[in-house]
Amino acid sequence: MSIELSNYKSINLGHGSGGLMTRELLDEIIFKVFNNPYLNQKHDGSIVKIEGEIAISTDSFVVSPVFFKGGNIGELAVHGTVNDIAMCGGIPEYLSLAFIVEEGMDMNDFIKIVESIKQTADECGVQVITGDTKVVERGKGDKIFVNTTGFGKVHPGANISTDRIKVGDKIIVSGYIAQHGMAIMSERKGLQFESDIISDTTNLNYLVKDLLDGFGEKIHLLRDPTRGGLSGVLSEIANDTAKGVSIYEKDIPLEKQVAAACEILGLDPLYVANEGVFVVIVDNEIADEVIDAMRNDEKGRNAVCIGEISNENPSKVVMHSIIGGKRIVSPLIGEQLPRIC
Repeated sequence: MSIELSNYKSINLGHGSGGLMTRELLDEIIFKVFNNPYLNQKHDGSIVKIEGEIAISTDSFVVSPVFFKGGNIGELAVHGTVNDIAMCGGIPEYLSLAFIVEEGMDMNDFIKIVESIKQTADECGVQVITGDTKVVERGKGDKIFVNTTGFGKVHPGANISTDRIKVGDKIIVSGYIAQHGMAIMSERKGLQFESDIISDTTNLNYLVKDLLDGFGEKIHLLRDPTRGGLSGVLSEIANDTAKGVSIYEKDIPLEKQVAAACEILGLDPLYVANEGVFVVIVDNEIADEVIDAMRNDEKGRNAVCIGEISNENPSKVVMHSIIGGKRIVSPLIGEQLPRIC
């Protein structure tokens, strides 16, 4: 789809005024790209029919730079919210979409982001059904911020809760960790270095649905380790369950180039953000079957068991090192990598 606003080469404050410029922005870009019966009503909201339990998640995305190796802020926003719904055991169906755009943003960049959101939403099987656009003065934003809220029915076989985690459960990670955070850092102004690292941003909803179809309630918990990385998710689980979490350094899936980049920047990959990886905690008896099923999907081909839930060291995450020692993996304090997602 070719879209161009010939009169404006960049976002103007008038595009957020609610007047003619706003109408042109909406009609010529937003409504044209996301054309569907829900959005075409042009209400301030949207009316949909959803029966039974629904999963809802909202998130805001402020990544810098907004274009990076492997994606952009628009794709990231869709993937992030779709994955959050999937981690609840939901099947994402609808999204709301809100932009906060800085005056002066290149109009072609804005159009690229909008079009990528549409393409990504189609790939994820969701529709954008309502939204909002605001423009702020130059210097009051950073090109563009995106907020998305997702909705979807809960899978009938899902029973996802930390209350269901028990000693002996296995902890499985779907793929290589720390790729998104290091892809951003490899391009960030002032911290650039030669790297072929590509963000892992992708949708996980179809893989999660397949797992729930096949294993149902034997899947006890799903989490995506975004901000705070793998350590953040595992620390939350240990704290919320008052059980021990034992993980093994030799089993942590980490691509060599990512490991090298983390070493260069003095970062621990356990704390680096991910956008296309999830953690699944399952009943011990199905762990091998779950891994096999995940590896049959492109988005889970590097799935591996990294540890288990233990009676030892309650409320703590303990890493068993390659050389035979142990260390406590503490939750992140403060912000390690700003503006990652």
